[in-house]
Amino acid sequence: MKDAGFHVPADKIDRLPPGYVPDPQPGEFIVWDDAKGGRYSQPREFQSAANDVASTVDDYHAYFRMLLNGGMHGSERILSRPAVQLMTSNCLTPAQEAARTALAGNNVRVSFGQGQQGGWGFGMAVRTYRGDYAPIGQFGWDGGTGTTVYADPANQLTGVLLTQVGLSVPDPARLIQDFWTTLYQAIDD
Repeated sequence: MKDAGFHVPADKIDRLPPGYVPDPQPGEFIVWDDAKGGRYSQPREFQSAANDVASTVDDYHAYFRMLLNGGMHGSERILSRPAVQLMTSNCLTPAQEAARTALAGNNVRVSFGQGQQGGWGFGMAVRTYRGDYAPIGQFGWDGGTGTTVYADPANQLTGVLLTQVGLSVPDPARLIQDFWTTLYQAIDD
């Protein structure tokens, strides 16, 4: 992974698009986080993988292919197979699953499709039931800036969508659902 980090270096900031939020009244997009001078342009005091990772489609794809390959990237071992299995297995208790389901059902940003995976592994959602095309075992995450990245071991596929549109209204979440529906409908075997 060459372009993933907690901030974007100055010599690469021109590759980072701004973050947008939709203005529901006129239907236009408003820049809420410009690349230059924005939240990803400088290192943060407290870095969090949950909120602060900037990356590229190529790096996300490499990361998820490594996970699908049991921790191997090409001929190089990055993680042990048991570590990958643990990361991509549901670790929630039944009470935690119930609380997560209630949260997702009451939150418009995560109440469409991919936001309803059921479980959580180490740092990523884990599909524990089938509610759409995605099979049980799919793992990954959705981001608040309209990003979605998942891997599917059963079909040996990864999907990456980076919209840069904040999930403040339902439309970006519906776009994410449409992306995954289209991806799974395209499987031809």
